[in-house]
Amino acid sequence: VLDEGRVNIGGIDFVIKQTSEAFDIEIPEINAVYTHMLGHDCHSIVAGADHADAMIAELHSYIEKGYDLILTSHYTPEDLKDAQTKIDYLENLKKIAVGTQNADDFKAEVGKQYPQYSGQNYLDMTAGFFYA
Repeated sequence: VLDEGRVNIGGIDFVIKQTSEAFDIEIPEINAVYTHMLGHDCHSIVAGADHADAMIAELHSYIEKGYDLILTSHYTPEDLKDAQTKIDYLENLKKIAVGTQNADDFKAEVGKQYPQYSGQNYLDMTAGFFYA
């Protein structure tokens, strides 16, 4: 079992950090971070506005630290441009939620604004959280 903090595995330092979703692993030697999900052109599972804010804060921390590489469980390797794209998406999700009355309207508006995004099942879950 790994605890939060610095750990050395095979001569490489990793920094384990608990997050609102799971955990991140910083890999200083290659200026990278592993996180559970990102997906710059994929819907995310967002459990409401507070969760979106926590995700945004975490992504801002990646940008502030200047990571060269973001590795995830469910997507291709990404970079800080992708982190900013996800921040913009999350900020917009919150605005869309304020301007819609129910989950169906929310999903329709998000789909209209992000027609190329994959992960419809994630959007369905997000709508359920915003309109529970």
